[in-house]
Amino acid sequence: MPTENTNYDEAQVPTYTLPEALLRENGEPVTDAPTWTQTRRPEILQLFKTHVFGEMPAALPNTRFVVSEEGQALGGRARRRQVSVYFTADNDGPGMDILLYLPADAKGPVPVFLGLNFFGNHTVLLDPEIHLNPRWMRAEEKNGIVDNRATIDSRGCLASRWCVDEVLARGYGLATVYSGDLDPDYDDGYQNGIHPLFFKEGQTRPAPNEWGTIGAWTWGLSRAMDYLQTDAEVDRARVAVLGLSRLGKTSLWAGACDERFALVISNESGCGGAALSRRRYGETIKDINETFPHWFCDNFRRYNNAENEQPIDQHMLLALCAPRPLYVASAVDDRWCDPRGEFLAALAADPIYRLLGTQGLPAEEMPAVDQPVMGHIGYHIRSGGHDLTAYDWAQYLDFADMHLSI
Repeated sequence: MPTENTNYDEAQVPTYTLPEALLRENGEPVTDAPTWTQTRRPEILQLFKTHVFGEMPAALPNTRFVVSEEGQALGGRARRRQVSVYFTADNDGPGMDILLYLPADAKGPVPVFLGLNFFGNHTVLLDPEIHLNPRWMRAEEKNGIVDNRATIDSRGCLASRWCVDEVLARGYGLATVYSGDLDPDYDDGYQNGIHPLFFKEGQTRPAPNEWGTIGAWTWGLSRAMDYLQTDAEVDRARVAVLGLSRLGKTSLWAGACDERFALVISNESGCGGAALSRRRYGETIKDINETFPHWFCDNFRRYNNAENEQPIDQHMLLALCAPRPLYVASAVDDRWCDPRGEFLAALAADPIYRLLGTQGLPAEEMPAVDQPVMGHIGYHIRSGGHDLTAYDWAQYLDFADMHLSI
């Protein structure tokens, strides 16, 4: 949260120079697509693994997908599928639950939006058939979370963030997973999520260059993608990944690490997501590491109050999504997430998109509020504060129509 040292004054943004995305580690410029794809992109990806998000393990060999429930929803307009994902041979061991809605009138496989949620699958729609998640959740009584557990009052409490009916009406499916199935969002020493499945003998926490909680959430998105690749009603070549806030940081990292995602959406992801860290506007690296020490790898703490020492900045994270379509969204009242820093990161990723033969971002100046711009990079800053709204979804659906239509 903001402190007395938080900067919200553009005049106080320090002078900075961004690292060159199109300059190899050996100093040679990147001037063609093969050099980007084969050399520079892997260099940047490794820098983010080492310094920000940490190394992630591969999928576990015993992973199983079990359809636990199927039925109609939304008055017959949708088909609902709930899938239990087990990461070990033990059904009582770590796992996650995927909730998938598909348009009932689809004539073939459909493109799907996939995103993590904050308080359980049962919160995305007032549908009594969705399993009530029993895991730990951040206490938030207004959303029906009491003593860190969901109650029936939490059903559908965040439906406004998911716009399920509107998504289905446009011909898309929607899939979601509770982030806490993978790792709870508090500093528990990485003991209550999936990390212990990968600890070596004698290890009790990830090494400084290994994954934190955002890495675990990202790993889970790829496991959900593994399932979607097997579902005959899903167009596996047209799956978009999206997220809000900390889960927007996660969607960007998932898009960077897993190129099966055909489209990537960051909704107000801020520091460690789409916003340039060197601006030190709103939330800073020090703020985020001290408030949420479990999110990133321990190496990221080296850059508390030392943003200019990073070998990367967030425009390079966005560039890792190229040439796949990328949408970055901000909100005018969400200064903590630095809307201008998010736009400038998208603008700085534009040369990579153009090098790879796409339009990139069709704007050189930050657009007016509620006036989206859409090329192969899309951007808008909407009215209001930190949230995922119907307005945001309307832009994402239009953007998906541009890029995922057959």
